Amino acid sequence: MSVRFVKCVLAVVVMSWLAGSPLRGESAVRVKAAVSSGFGQESGAAPQSATTTGGEPASSTTITKYTLPPEREEKARALATVRLRTTLVEMVYGLLVLVLILWWKLAPKYRDWAERASGKRWVQGLVFAPLIALAMDVLELPTGIYDNWLDRKYGLSVQGWGSWFWDWAKGELLSVIAMIVVVWILYAVIRKSPRRWWFYFWLATLPLILVLIFIQPLVIDPMFHKFEPLQAKDPELTAELQKLVHRAGEDIPPQRMFWMGAGEKTTELNAYVTGFGASKRIVVWDTTIAKMNTPQIVFVVGHEMGHYVLEHIWKGIAFAFAGLFVTFYLGYRLIGWVLARWGSAWGIRELGDLASLPALLLLVSILSIVGQPIGNTFSRHIEHQADQYGLEVTHGLTPDSGQVAAQSFNILGDVDLSDPNPPRWYVIWFYSHPSIPERIWFALHYDPWGQGRAGEFVK
Repeated sequence: MSVRFVKCVLAVVVMSWLAGSPLRGESAVRVKAAVSSGFGQESGAAPQSATTTGGEPASSTTITKYTLPPEREEKARALATVRLRTTLVEMVYGLLVLVLILWWKLAPKYRDWAERASGKRWVQGLVFAPLIALAMDVLELPTGIYDNWLDRKYGLSVQGWGSWFWDWAKGELLSVIAMIVVVWILYAVIRKSPRRWWFYFWLATLPLILVLIFIQPLVIDPMFHKFEPLQAKDPELTAELQKLVHRAGEDIPPQRMFWMGAGEKTTELNAYVTGFGASKRIVVWDTTIAKMNTPQIVFVVGHEMGHYVLEHIWKGIAFAFAGLFVTFYLGYRLIGWVLARWGSAWGIRELGDLASLPALLLLVSILSIVGQPIGNTFSRHIEHQADQYGLEVTHGLTPDSGQVAAQSFNILGDVDLSDPNPPRWYVIWFYSHPSIPERIWFALHYDPWGQGRAGEFVK
């Protein structure tokens, strides 16, 4: 999973809750991750090589490059091939769902029901939004089911189907609430200002994004996972992390460090930063604690500290807000032409008609897909900076911090079945983090101290 504050806006606010992104129908682990800053980028199965037979944390095997046992490498390459195909298919399928909704005239039908229910606009939105959200999500449910089946097949998930569907239902509740809010705001500004609605809606997204980021760790995360104070679960690790926090010059007390019970649903590893103000916290997954030793976990959290110290949260929000500006403006410029050409065939009266929502979402989805390489390039950049910060802040605290970081990445790649040699175009388009081989190479070769220099971020 990634820093994704770009994705927080484009994927959750626009693509997930407006345009039906791949987040719909997936496990709560991934839904939650969309608004968090995380260390890894893929889900994965727990490798035998990552732990001892007694289940102790990972050993400190010397790493020279990304290396998997032969059977794990074969499995990782097979999964990478499947993932490449399914990613492209699901991207097209997501667009097809919106096209089908338009072709079947579902939105005009739901609009008519809403208008018969009440003459009040806000009541109409309250009726229409859940119906259109559920229609999109049910149509996209097969891809979510397939993804979970694939995760279970490759040992990437240990979540039972009953638990998965319960998480899906809770995700649907969040999706419906978000869709109601978005529909109310969007069509209020469209009717108020037909020429500048895109600008006013763009302005309205900022408080929505900030509220989402603030409440996610307080309200959304606990709906899907159990959280406990890290100090109560692992006081020794908490003490080591406090040294790291002091070295970074930050003020994150033990009360802001949490243990998350991810292991009952997934075998993937992660730690992440999330929230701001009173909701700001560091979260370490129980799977990470089980499969990494203390120095490796300290590096992982050092990476997360980098997101705070380097202000990636606010930089990400600013970047995403700029991306939304372009997306909404282009949507405004194109929607008139789309409705003039196909609106009557789809049963859409005008842009201010609630039935125009799927057409708007189709445009936003296409624009988001086109712009995805830009967002992911930005995400990879700040993730690389966080890797660098993690190396610098642990230098002196951990013997041979570069080797420890390489071990952490190798464990992550092994657990996640990360592709040893992903196609460059695929990395550019879809990877929110640098690839595991790239991260290991950098960890092993970044050594300004050996040349008599200080680090760039930690002097």
